[in-house]
Amino acid sequence: MRINLITLFPEYFDSPLSCGLMQKAREGGLVDFQLFNPRDAATDKHRTVDDSPYGGGPGMVMALAPLVDTLRKIPKPGRILLMAPAGRPFAQALARNLAADMVAGTPLTLISGRYEGIDARLLELFPITPVSVGDYVLNGGEAACLNVIESVCRLLPGFMGHENSGEEESFSHSLLEYPHYTRPENFAGHIVPEALTAGNHARIAAWRRQESLRITLWRRPELLDAAPLNATDLACLQNLPRLSLGRNLHLALVHYPVLDKDKNSLAVSLTNLDIHDIARSSCCYGLGGYYVVTPLQDQQRLLAELLAHWTTGAGSRSNPDRTEALRLVIAANDVAEVIAQVEARCGERPLVLGSSARPEGALTYRDVREALTKRPVLLLLGTGHGLAPTVLEKCDGVLRPLRGASGYNHFSVRSAAAVMLDRILGDWH
Repeated sequence: MRINLITLFPEYFDSPLSCGLMQKAREGGLVDFQLFNPRDAATDKHRTVDDSPYGGGPGMVMALAPLVDTLRKIPKPGRILLMAPAGRPFAQALARNLAADMVAGTPLTLISGRYEGIDARLLELFPITPVSVGDYVLNGGEAACLNVIESVCRLLPGFMGHENSGEEESFSHSLLEYPHYTRPENFAGHIVPEALTAGNHARIAAWRRQESLRITLWRRPELLDAAPLNATDLACLQNLPRLSLGRNLHLALVHYPVLDKDKNSLAVSLTNLDIHDIARSSCCYGLGGYYVVTPLQDQQRLLAELLAHWTTGAGSRSNPDRTEALRLVIAANDVAEVIAQVEARCGERPLVLGSSARPEGALTYRDVREALTKRPVLLLLGTGHGLAPTVLEKCDGVLRPLRGASGYNHFSVRSAAAVMLDRILGDWH
């Protein structure tokens, strides 16, 4: 099985490809490496492989001709990957796919970029897939190539000492790997978990699965979105402690001041479905509070009657789940009162964030999630045709629209609330 490496620094690979399991694989004929230096294809006496970029700017760009000539000299390049920060993320699934192709006889060619990058026309001339090994910048693609080489080669049959080793490691099933222990059983009072020493293989397997779930939930919860989880896994996750960011998030449904379709500021009436559905979403995501804001006395009385029916009246006996959700609802006259209530409950003023279907702000949902790790956050949702400018101007920030790049961006407020909560908190916070 062949891997071709295109690099300006072939010597970079001398040691990594000549030690450990990689050396054994090469000596055993399992994998073969061919290195190609674009400088060998340069035509001037200085063996120049770079030039200044069109449009100006710092740095140099790898020239097209040496790279094209180098690729054309490779008889069977197979799958071609370019190491580039702007490429698709390199993950275990792609490593498995590349390994399967190599087993089937398709070589792998890796291009190491240098300087500010390569002439983009190379991607028009060859079927090249740019890949990135992480959200950081390296001096060149050689270190990234080594990441790809090791992750792919260790999945080749015969490379690892234990054929199942690659299947039990982190990311193999979108989960992080469970902890490992070896002798002695007791080291300075630190004991190996009893489940691993009892000799019960079913119990060991269950412990390892639970530990994988626990570690993934705590360190990389986003991986769980792609993990195949059964009912036992979900029950385990429900019982595991987690960072409950939702309790630091407070929602306010504002009925005044909001806009009408002609951009006039006014107060609008409460909507039964908004109160119910946003309460249920708030309860599902474990929010610290859900405030319904209106200065209108008749609307406040209507809200009080509705809440009484579901929290202490007949509704509480017929639908206890609805009761639990609606107990989160708190009435308020205005946004200032909500801010004061949240500050009184949390001991500090919340970060007040507005929302709008119009391009009013640029805050991302990741920004909100980060803020929740440090302080309480109050998210304002506008009824009618959105929050009035007088409200948005007093916010500490405004979220960008849910579908700002779409031609149609007209959610109902209860739908927008559910989508926002899921983007901020997801299943695991």
